[in-house]
Amino acid sequence: MNILLHELRAYRKSTIIWTISLIAIVALFMSLFPSFTKDTEEFTKLLEGYPAPLREAFGINLDNFFSILGFYCYGLSFVTLCGAIQAMNLGTSIVSKEVREKTADFLLTKPVTRTAVLINKLLAALISIILTNIVYIAAAAFIASQVNTEEFSVSIFILLSLTVFFVQLIFLAIGIIISVIVPKIKSVLTISLATVFAFYFLGMFSATSGDEVKRYLSPFKYFDTAFIIEKSSYEASFLITGAVVIVLAIGASFFVYAKKDIHSV
Repeated sequence: MNILLHELRAYRKSTIIWTISLIAIVALFMSLFPSFTKDTEEFTKLLEGYPAPLREAFGINLDNFFSILGFYCYGLSFVTLCGAIQAMNLGTSIVSKEVREKTADFLLTKPVTRTAVLINKLLAALISIILTNIVYIAAAAFIASQVNTEEFSVSIFILLSLTVFFVQLIFLAIGIIISVIVPKIKSVLTISLATVFAFYFLGMFSATSGDEVKRYLSPFKYFDTAFIIEKSSYEASFLITGAVVIVLAIGASFFVYAKKDIHSV
């Protein structure tokens, strides 16, 4: 419990900053919605000038773009990107910060197992992400209700918003396995940004190629917002793929961490 509370205190400031940042992004995009709906024809002509694969890469679907949910999806792609960076930062720093700050040997001399240490650290990161999403979804729903001119499905809005949380879980798991495997990480942010943007651009490439199979290569493409709006559900195959990635990455992290050598100061 002491480890969990210590980690939560350590993540408190960054959690607040990331939460405010995500809310600021959605507020910025949603504030533009009234302007777009006033000149629908002009903006439609403008967007039609861009190739369809490029529009898809940025989450722009002309069939629903000028509805509150469709427009929200556009801003949601950038919110998801920032959320992924937050989760990747948390995952990558879980173990690496103990090595970097030279506190690993002190921590592991305490009467707790390595499994317990990792569980508490993982729980702290998970709680941080959950709190971020609870506040974000509440704020995003409020903002949407203020700028919208007609009724929209709150359940679909929540389904869309929860995609941020699911993508974060995947990147949290990826970050943990990197933190456990790499002997010493000097800069968490550098690795986080490189990994997240690599997957992001891979997702954009898969969207422009039009190959459905390539969607499995990037967590950013596991949740098709157009499908969610139309079907009010997620695609089962991608949910399963994401769950498998999470389970394998976290399972491997516990296995490796229990056996790896921890260098003392």
